[in-house]
Amino acid sequence: MPHPFLPSAQIAAAGLLWGTTGIVVPFLHRATGLDAVAISFYRLAIAAVVLGPLLIQRRQVLRQAPFRLLAVGVGLGAYQALYFVAVQLGGVAVATVVSLGSAPVLIAVWEKSRSRSLWISMAAAVTGLILIAGGDATPNAAGLLAALASGFGYAATTVLSRHLCDRVDPMTLTASSTVVGGLALALPAVLLGGLGFPLHEEEGAMLLYLGVATTAVAYTLFYAGLRSTRGSAATVLTLLEPLTAAVLAVLLLGEPLTVPMVAGSVLMLGAVAGVK
Repeated sequence: MPHPFLPSAQIAAAGLLWGTTGIVVPFLHRATGLDAVAISFYRLAIAAVVLGPLLIQRRQVLRQAPFRLLAVGVGLGAYQALYFVAVQLGGVAVATVVSLGSAPVLIAVWEKSRSRSLWISMAAAVTGLILIAGGDATPNAAGLLAALASGFGYAATTVLSRHLCDRVDPMTLTASSTVVGGLALALPAVLLGGLGFPLHEEEGAMLLYLGVATTAVAYTLFYAGLRSTRGSAATVLTLLEPLTAAVLAVLLLGEPLTVPMVAGSVLMLGAVAGVK
């Protein structure tokens, strides 16, 4: 029998892995000139190549809920692209706070959650997220709308995934969603900035890391943990993503450690520890 904390640990591990993209993506952008949507496409495409052969072996499983699987894949590609649009239009702070902060609230409302402890954890997590992200960006209407759309897409995809997890194993769900998501992002990536770039060992290694570790492995862990965790609680746990990115920025990029960041980190860690 699995440990009762294993699902939460799996989702938290996924959030930690996603948080490392905040360091890798800027380096990759500077080295290759690829924009965020193209990098996101390659991320999903590499994961699809790694896990895609599973779909041939498990065709019967895919027939159980083909439309939901398709919706999860399209949603995965869409909310990532919308998040990057929100970053371009409204800044990282606004995009992060609105898109990631709105998702757990939207799901809790959908679930009609009456858990007082969950709402307290959620309030602490979102407050911590605001403190960590800061408020140096000037919001605009288009950026806010894109961030809200990304948060809604993230929430809807998580809810759909939660229902699918009882019928489709995590690795197959990850394989199908990355294949569909990669296909959904292919045309936007070509139209916005193109997919060509000079490939060297370092850039190739970074792309492989994004595709294998932060996508194939991370989403498999996320879907595995989601089988036994409410969607609203899962999205609170994945707020470890911006916390990880902030910590790595301080340690590896030499960014200043501020009092609001420390306070926000304490609040978010407390919120994650309080999720049941």
